Parts: sequence; structure tokens; C-alpha cells
Amino acid sequence: MTIKQNIIYRPLLTEKMSRLEDTERKYAFEVHPAANKHEIKIAVEAQFSVQVSKVATQNRRGKAKSQSMRSGGHTIRTQGRRANWKRAIITLAEGQKIDLFETEGAT
Repeated sequence: MTIKQNIIYRPLLTEKMSRLEDTERKYAFEVHPAANKHEIKIAVEAQFSVQVSKVATQNRRGKAKSQSMRSGGHTIRTQGRRANWKRAIITLAEGQKIDLFETEGAT
């Protein structure tokens, strides 16, 4: 995978990650499943202009889901799966911070 491809899909904003942002300078992102730690580090540093000290990755399995609906007096049951995805937890260097909610042009 080349660095020019879109590696970072979106930040993961949860209560746990907001606590870790404040106390340990850790941020979580959903990333491309084929991206390695080095490519993720370069992408985060380029996109947010920060210095990354550590990258941890986790491959997450998609959940099995089932759905039932009524059609013409019959109950139809279907099953499927959500997609597998990859999470990267980034630890920033001392004194670094990412503002995920920066507003451009706000007065």
C-alpha cells in the first residue's frame, strides 16, 4: 500500500477514548485494513501535523446480525454480517494534541 492512499477513514469518538485523550494523549481511528503501523504513523503525522510516539492496531471482526420482517402474512428471517474493520490507537509525543473538532472560519 502506498502512503498516498486514504489510510485514515474516521476518528472513533467514544467516552473511553475521550478519557484517554485527556489523560494519556491517545486517539483512536478507523483505518484501512491493509495499512501497517508505519504507514498509519506517517498518515497521522501528515494529516494532523503532530509527532506520533506509538501506534497500536486491532483487527475487529464484524458482528453477525439477523433481521425479521413480515411480508404478505409470512415472517421472513435473514442473516448477514457487518464488515470487518481495523482500529488504530495513536499515542502522541509529550506536549502534542489533536483537535478533532476544529472549526474553520468560526468567529
